[in-house]
Amino acid sequence: MAEWIGIGRRARRCYGFDEVALVPGAQTVNPDEADSSFKIGNKRFKVPILAAAMDGVVDVKFATEMSRLGGIAVLNLDGIQTRYDDPDSVLEKVSTASTAEATKIIQSVYTRPIKEKLITKRIRQIKAKKATAAVSCIPANAPKYAKIACAAGADIFVVQSTVTSTKHLSKSYKSLDLEKFCKSLKIPVVIGNCVTYEMSLALMEAGASGLLIGVGPGAACTTRGVLGIGVPQITATVDSAAARDHFFKKSGKYVTIITDGGMDRGGDICKAFAAGADAVMIGSSFARAKEAPGRGYHWGMATSHMNLPRGTRIYVGTAGALKDILFGPAKVDDGSQNLVGALKTSMGSLGATNMSEMHCVEIIIAPSIQTEGKVFQVGQRVGMGK
Repeated sequence: MAEWIGIGRRARRCYGFDEVALVPGAQTVNPDEADSSFKIGNKRFKVPILAAAMDGVVDVKFATEMSRLGGIAVLNLDGIQTRYDDPDSVLEKVSTASTAEATKIIQSVYTRPIKEKLITKRIRQIKAKKATAAVSCIPANAPKYAKIACAAGADIFVVQSTVTSTKHLSKSYKSLDLEKFCKSLKIPVVIGNCVTYEMSLALMEAGASGLLIGVGPGAACTTRGVLGIGVPQITATVDSAAARDHFFKKSGKYVTIITDGGMDRGGDICKAFAAGADAVMIGSSFARAKEAPGRGYHWGMATSHMNLPRGTRIYVGTAGALKDILFGPAKVDDGSQNLVGALKTSMGSLGATNMSEMHCVEIIIAPSIQTEGKVFQVGQRVGMGK
């Protein structure tokens, strides 16, 4: 599988969304009858899409609406919502900053200490609307915040960092024991991010109920440019899904694979599921929703790092209501709306009645798939040419 890149050094070829395509099978299915639901732990959700734990995407209002529509929105416990009693005024400051000042301002607003009482308050606000409360924080804060979150009624806890491993070496602080942490909670624990078979398997063995797959593909993330690390999402998903299947055969426990980042239209989402994902996590597409708190802006989770920002603030605009983005009717021609409709239509065309069958559809290497026959779209910057 690997090719020589120099004397004594080989590298394997990996693939992203734009380099592959899905092949229709021997049957087709009524899209309305395709089952695209998924589970995390014992909880089943109608919409297999999670809104990323980013401050420009998820607040209490957004999480409540996403849950009403059948999906999950993850609230960032390390973010603006738990640092400020009035987060709207801070979000206004971030969204109105000039491009030159944006990173500096984002860095400054994240220096305010997190208020534990706000963790409780935000979760209870979500639960008061009878919505699913999924929350996220970095590994260092997980033991403390998990206790607060569970007491407040959280349904899912996400431990998330740029790269997560089961063996973190440090002489200056104690690393999180993921196995002990997962066993200590009575709610599902989702862990991320990772991109390899070996680490996916190790995190499953540590007790994760779900894994976030992806390092650096997000629209507002600059990790790949700053640190030079990452694996294209098709390969990362295929490898992690293989670990899931191996672990399931060995243990009988099915761990949810969630492809996180790199998808901005329906076709990308469909390819993620064909590669083996059970669900996907999206940021920038949801940042365009009217309900999103970012006011048309979106920024990476590590943008606020004081010494080495690994994200940036981008303008995505406001395209429509969250319902339109998920279920349509689409008002644009680029595949960024009616994501669930696109998935079900793709499943119907591929002959997949459920996600297990979607995992088995044929994938081909097709680097011309985005440009073949699209000269007018590219020239006029419409549809797939945007």
